[in-house]
Amino acid sequence: MQKLKDILYGISLKSLIGNREVEVAGIAFDSRKMKAGYLFVAIRGLTVDGHDYIKEAIEIGAKVIICECLPELSGENLTIVQTHNSGEALGIIASNFYGRPSEKLKVVGITGANGKTTCATLLHNLFTNLGYSAGLLSTVENKIKDKVLNAGFTTPDALQLSQLMSDMVKAGCTYCFMEVSSHALVQHRVAGVYFTGAVFTNISHEHLDYHKTFDEYITAKKRLFDGLSSSAFALVNADDKRGSVMLQNTKAKKNRYAIKSMADFRIRVIHNTLQGLELNFNGIEVWFRLIGEFNAYNLLAVYSTAILLGEDKETILSVLSMIQGVRGRFEKVDNEASVLAIVDYAHTPDALENVLKTINKLRTKNEVLVTVVGCGGDRDQTKRPKIAKIAAKFSDKVILTSDNPRTEEPKQILEEMRAGIPKSKEKNVMMIENRKEAIRTACNLVDKEDILLVAGKGHETYQEINGVRHHFDDKAILNQQLNTE
Repeated sequence: MQKLKDILYGISLKSLIGNREVEVAGIAFDSRKMKAGYLFVAIRGLTVDGHDYIKEAIEIGAKVIICECLPELSGENLTIVQTHNSGEALGIIASNFYGRPSEKLKVVGITGANGKTTCATLLHNLFTNLGYSAGLLSTVENKIKDKVLNAGFTTPDALQLSQLMSDMVKAGCTYCFMEVSSHALVQHRVAGVYFTGAVFTNISHEHLDYHKTFDEYITAKKRLFDGLSSSAFALVNADDKRGSVMLQNTKAKKNRYAIKSMADFRIRVIHNTLQGLELNFNGIEVWFRLIGEFNAYNLLAVYSTAILLGEDKETILSVLSMIQGVRGRFEKVDNEASVLAIVDYAHTPDALENVLKTINKLRTKNEVLVTVVGCGGDRDQTKRPKIAKIAAKFSDKVILTSDNPRTEEPKQILEEMRAGIPKSKEKNVMMIENRKEAIRTACNLVDKEDILLVAGKGHETYQEINGVRHHFDDKAILNQQLNTE
């Protein structure tokens, strides 16, 4: 139980009706999770307005209502707090309620279109191997030290976020490495979080179904850097032209990393093969198990972050060189058929092009390259033909298939993808709606030493159809098909 006046600290108040001294047992912004004695936060969502559930929350036993519009209610035991933005208020209130846990951790947020999961996971693995207790919040999984928790979203909601960070503090963690999505920034999910540092990886055509314009998307990413304090560090990819935009107006110490441009942290790629990367860090040559130039950027971002957090250069490189890649990110699937089978999360035009360019740059061209790819439903439709066009351009054979159709008709998604296939490439492209059948067919198209890329779902172990998640694992299907002989 905590007094309301203590957990309201820092929010933008318009008015308060009732008792500031009332004690609050918990917080909810979903009426289905309300309990007697809780504070209810009414948030305006894309499809649901929490203000419509205020009466229901009171009937359950809410003691305090946080809202943007004052309801026509009164009661001796009810306190109503009006604020300018309920979403932002939730983050600050949650942080206060759980003892402001982010201030007891060194929290590093990673944002960008691609590389967030890899960078956050590598940082967690690095600092764990350096002897620290650390937490991880990522698309693939959340972790408190070595304890693995399922991840629902790239960035948890504000209430879950404070709960998780509080649990990290209780478990003795001193670091937290987290992905910060553009959605989370716009929805104020990280309000109330104190960041020790922030990292920008890159930007590409993504989430325009939500942000509507590319400028809105960039502005959303920039919010992370705009909110940093003067004691924090900001680290951006100088080879991405939007990197300098992220640093505009930030109070944080500005740092840049790059392979091609002048920057505070630079590396030289010596060898880039399908077996790994050899990189030169200011005269120190190190071999890594990760593949591709995009992973050279990820490794450089992680190395630079660790230095900014005060770690020794040679120790960082020694530990990093031993770390494996991240599940579902350019992950090789070992098999008896001697096919180079790769599972990757690439689900944007830019990410898919990066993966396919990497493979083509490293292959001998004597192999056949087959790509299986789809597009998710209820997401940006404009990227569908682009993804198909990229797959056809950089692959010998392509199978367009279903991804997570969600509430859309899979056939319609595939037709929108097919529109991007040039006539000269049509003979090399098949459409197989059933994803398992598509992967099985692809396995039959490849021989020893050929390359098979299954893109779009990566680490996911489900396929979402009409609101229901069915078990589905690209890696498991590949194992089954390529190891049956």
